[in-house]
Amino acid sequence: MSDLIAKTTLDQRLAAIISPVISGLGFELVRLRLMAGKTRTLQIMADRPEGGIEVADCAEISTAVSAALDVEDPLEDAYVLEVSSPGIDRPLTRLKDFDAWEGYEARLETTELIDGRRRFKGILAGVEGDEVLLEIEENGEAVTIGLQFDWLSDAKLVLTDELIAEMLRTRKASGAIDESEFDQIETDAPEGGADQEEH
Repeated sequence: MSDLIAKTTLDQRLAAIISPVISGLGFELVRLRLMAGKTRTLQIMADRPEGGIEVADCAEISTAVSAALDVEDPLEDAYVLEVSSPGIDRPLTRLKDFDAWEGYEARLETTELIDGRRRFKGILAGVEGDEVLLEIEENGEAVTIGLQFDWLSDAKLVLTDELIAEMLRTRKASGAIDESEFDQIETDAPEGGADQEEH
């Protein structure tokens, strides 16, 4: 099965070390990428199984992951560890994500050409077995297509007013947002937060 959480062999090795640590804290690994650069950056996206991760959670994950990586020592060169929430227009990396976000708009990319194209944009229509269902517009009509999860190289939600409203509703319901503390909610503020640590 395609692994959108960690793509490269090294990413997958790091995910195998990090995932149990994150799970032990009650979170899930959403995505991991080791980014090249002058100083490499290890980007980790995590979330609660029910959604909703805060800056303090990112700091807790960062501390625990740093300790695990210091013991395992899979990276020889210096790197910066960055732990963040998936954000509002989150990547969809697990089959269950496509089910959880049914009804919302998403962009999907496939590794191979399918009917002459690699990019698909439409409304998520859940999953059926190992297939992701997507309602797309074809010749002015709504058509539901099925894409094997294995075929996907990238997938993420599209930032829409409906998605923002749902995220705000969820965060209010969980107590993460107390409207009495705000005159107005800034819509351009980043979702969740990030914690960075240099190694």
